[in-house]
Amino acid sequence: MNDSVKLYFVVGEVSGDALGADLLEQFAKLKIAVQPMGLGGLKMQSLGLSPLFNSSDIAIMGVSGVVSKLPTLLARVRAVANDILSKEPDVVLLIDSPDFAKQVAKRVKAKRPDLPIIKYVCPTVWSWRSWRAKKMNSYIDHVFAILPFEPQVMKDLQGPPTTYVGHPLVRLAGKTNFVKKQVPASPPTVLLLPGSRKSEISRLLPIIKASLDELIARGSTAKFVLPAVPHMEQYIRQVIADWPNQPEILSGEEAKWNAMQTADAAIAASGTVLLELALYGIPTVSIYKLDPLVNALRFLMTAWTAALPNLIADKVIVPEQINDHARPGVIARLIEDLVIEGPRRQAQLDGFKLVNSKMKQKEAPGAICAQIILDFVKQKKS
Repeated sequence: MNDSVKLYFVVGEVSGDALGADLLEQFAKLKIAVQPMGLGGLKMQSLGLSPLFNSSDIAIMGVSGVVSKLPTLLARVRAVANDILSKEPDVVLLIDSPDFAKQVAKRVKAKRPDLPIIKYVCPTVWSWRSWRAKKMNSYIDHVFAILPFEPQVMKDLQGPPTTYVGHPLVRLAGKTNFVKKQVPASPPTVLLLPGSRKSEISRLLPIIKASLDELIARGSTAKFVLPAVPHMEQYIRQVIADWPNQPEILSGEEAKWNAMQTADAAIAASGTVLLELALYGIPTVSIYKLDPLVNALRFLMTAWTAALPNLIADKVIVPEQINDHARPGVIARLIEDLVIEGPRRQAQLDGFKLVNSKMKQKEAPGAICAQIILDFVKQKKS
């Protein structure tokens, strides 16, 4: 292929920026010239992308956030769709920001039905609004799934062709020594992971505080460590300033990585971090309080669990304490059982071994994605 491949990215989150950058790096390894365009963060910009506008404009979480920013979002949708149509890329890649990306894709497909559009990260049709899968056929040509059970779910729901390409955390799969994990340290270290967004952190820190107070009142000697995401560190420090039992705050990715290597248990917000903890082999209690509007719509949710390790293993591994069930007394007692050698700890470790085996991939995610994209480009140019 002599000409460069023109890829248009629609990326709104830091996680999506990492996926896009990984893909561009894989094309470079294959010695395939790529002309990136569209939206992307700092990592993608360092690899040659000049963004149409700041992608953080579309990085909005929760129903409340979407409603408040709706006029701006609609204007951005029109701008991106028009830019795609004017630049005529070979393939459009939608990474995260699902609602925004969907509107862009619909507008583009209406004008250019022959333009391949790929969704990188499968929508959570296995969790709620399963009917979305079938509707995606009208504007999505292929889906790159990052969870191993998603291709079968999409097939069952009659959605677009879907390929499991591997999760960004797949590099960790199979690396943990589970035998060493059976016996925790004395005293044990408990990680506290309240999330990365201010809204969820503000809802979860009071629960974490009360759980720590309960544990210490019950005689726990555990060391509590909180790896703070950089943009939330100052806020977290302010919130915990008057806590009678203060955890150690860690700053930076290296400190978090070191903590993951040595931690014995964790209290963590429901989300991707649960999968990371599973791959590191850290027994965990999951906690969460839903966005108020999402909570009002929870009757639409169909998934039997929100914990990714549970979904991947298809069994209950990580206990979940959600909304009114996130009770400090329960959380404290669960942690007490996880920081000692015993059946509860062993059951989680056995479950995590299963998760590791299901997640492993022979090829890097970006390499699998790159080959499928090249197949689309060849079909389009032939």
